[in-house]
Amino acid sequence: MKIQTVCAGCVGALMAVFGAGGCARAIELSYHNPVWDGYLADPQVLCVDGVYYAYGTGPADENGRQFPVLRSDDFVNWTYIGGALESVADPAIRDYWAPEVAYRDGTFYLYYAGDQKMRVAVSDRPEGPFKDTGRLLFPDEPFSIDGHPFFDPVSQQWYLFFAKDFFDQRVGTALAVVRLGDDMVSTVGPVKTVLRAFADWQIYERNRTLYGRLWEAWHTVEGPYIVYRDGTYYCFYSGGNWQTPGYGVGCAIAKEVTGPYHDPWSKDKASVISTIPNKLIGPGHNSVILAPDNETYFMAYHSWNAERTKRQMCLDPIVWTQNGPYVWNPSRGPKTVRLPLSAAGDK
Repeated sequence: MKIQTVCAGCVGALMAVFGAGGCARAIELSYHNPVWDGYLADPQVLCVDGVYYAYGTGPADENGRQFPVLRSDDFVNWTYIGGALESVADPAIRDYWAPEVAYRDGTFYLYYAGDQKMRVAVSDRPEGPFKDTGRLLFPDEPFSIDGHPFFDPVSQQWYLFFAKDFFDQRVGTALAVVRLGDDMVSTVGPVKTVLRAFADWQIYERNRTLYGRLWEAWHTVEGPYIVYRDGTYYCFYSGGNWQTPGYGVGCAIAKEVTGPYHDPWSKDKASVISTIPNKLIGPGHNSVILAPDNETYFMAYHSWNAERTKRQMCLDPIVWTQNGPYVWNPSRGPKTVRLPLSAAGDK
């Protein structure tokens, strides 16, 4: 997911990326979840010059370009415009996962996992085509996915949050962070642990064979997305098995960008959004975007269709409370939301 805005005539990358400035205005949004009928998982939404772009995991287009892209001029109506990334031929990549795009100094950078290894591609346009740089960001890691580029307004530095595997404590995939170089295609300094699995709902699979051995329980904490709000860093993450209804989104907090992070709200289940019987199946891998009212944060997330054949992008507003953030009235089907939520008496 994922607060990123790039405005025309930007007054600095920070203001652009975080959607700062301007006054809230009361509006009503009527839309439908999912916002597009096609397959689009792990969605990130980016606003460029008042136009919204959504990127996600899904089938290649007719030209072989990876990662479906949606475009919207109003945050309500979304149109498929093709794939973002030119396929990599050397080495040939089979699996393309979880794209996220960042903008800096006239260039768009697309971070993604190619065959479970973090890579980065570049373009001069938000819709692409993006061309792979040929670099592995973590060549010594056997598994690195779900890259999330984040510009820290405090340190004025870019960071890359991502998921990697750990083999102690609650064994499995969990979150880490490293500072990005000024070129945005390299890393600087050590990788730091952000958040480890801490609850049984984050178990991906019991008795899983991986790395040549049997693990009694393999955990998964993945899909990081950072929001800096009122002096606190919020790390949204997904936990569990993405293929099942047990998948959901929690949120950890910290006072420093690299942590330590902790989640006091998700001991028994995902606190931000989780499966709702007969309404929502396996919601997760989110991003966060400022809505057109310039005040309300929305979560872009995927959920399964009823047939469990497609993960599809949904949008719903976030409410912030002393007991953590949560998604307000998440569901599929037609939606009408008055913004800001406080104006509707819903906050």
